Order: sequence, then structure tokens, then C-alpha cells
Amino acid sequence: MAGILELLNSDLGKSIISGVAGSTGQDQAKTGGLLSMALPVLMKAMERNASTPQGAEGLMGAISGKHNGSILDNLGGLFGSGVNDEVTNDGDKILGHVLGDKRAGVEQVLGQKAGMDSGAVASILKVAAPILMGVLGKQASQTGVSSSNGIGDLLGGLLGGASQSGAVTQEQTFLEKMLDSDGDGSIIDDVAGMVLGQATKGQGGIGGLLGGLFGK
Repeated sequence: MAGILELLNSDLGKSIISGVAGSTGQDQAKTGGLLSMALPVLMKAMERNASTPQGAEGLMGAISGKHNGSILDNLGGLFGSGVNDEVTNDGDKILGHVLGDKRAGVEQVLGQKAGMDSGAVASILKVAAPILMGVLGKQASQTGVSSSNGIGDLLGGLLGGASQSGAVTQEQTFLEKMLDSDGDGSIIDDVAGMVLGQATKGQGGIGGLLGGLFGK
């Protein structure tokens, strides 16, 4: 199974980045950089939420129903006619469900590292979230995941990826460290904590990795 970062480097991923940037009026390169960090962040948060039976069942219900991957079948139509309110409202609900009250903090730290204000980040993620759910739905269909028992493996496969070499692995390793900087398993708290200065790291630590990835 291809990882989410590999997907972003594929032709499909490039179409998604271009479309999201165009529909939100943002720079394409910055949008690509943001999504390379934001989508794994969202998936790690989903993985955490799906660690309970109730959470896993809720996610399975979403990706086997409304978010079954059909959104990926007509990206030209989605972006060509302008992303409508139905899509962005759906994205807003997804983000609220996945990130909860940590959402603003997560959007702020992502914006700082991608060189965007949090408002631009929010706009991009509202469009990207339904597409990410569509990717999960499509992968679930293709890999035969039909019950909540397989959700963890599905998310883990997309986060881990098939490739174990090169920049993909380096970025994935970086993301794992960034998302749980104090090693306690509390992913979203750590991301939000970085914004508030509660997880200060030297240049040799997480801060250095962030700077290296985004060229700051």
C-alpha cells in the first residue's frame, strides 16, 4: 500500500495539490508543503480516534458510505467548477471531529511551518479533508477492509507506506517525532503545545527537523 506522502508525489497527488491551491487562491508550492505535513497529522489523529471500538466504527461508517472514494473519480469537475459550500462544510465538520478543541492550535503550528497564516491553512484543510477521507474510502475498497477491525491497519499502511527508502521515510520519521514529541502518545496535545511554546526544542531536535523540511 502506498503511503500518503508517496500519494502526494504521484500524478493524483499533484492534481490534488494544484486543485486545492487553485480553489483556495494559495501558492501551489506552499500548499504542497502544507499538505505533506497536514495530511499525516490528520491521519495520526484519526488513528488515535479509531483506537476505540466506537471511533473505529464511526470512521468505518463514514468511509463505506459518503466518503467511499467517489470524490476522487471526478477531481476535474470538483476543482473545475469551483469547490462548493457542501464540500467545504463537510471538510469543516471532519476537521472539527478529528481535531476537536485542538484544531486552532494545530492549524496555527502548521501555518507557521509552511509559511502561511492560519486562515489560509484552515481554507486549504477544509477542501483537503473530504479528499483525504475519499483516499481512505478508496483504499478500504481496494484492500477489502469492510469492518472496523481493519481500520487500524488501513491507517497504519497509509502512514507507513510501501517504500522504506529515501525522503519519504525520512519525512515519515520526522512526522512521528513531531507528532508525539514527549513520547506519551498524546499526538494532538504535542502539536498544539509546540504553538504555545510548551515543547521547545533546540536546533538539533524537532525544531531543526522542521526547519530542514521547510527550508527555514
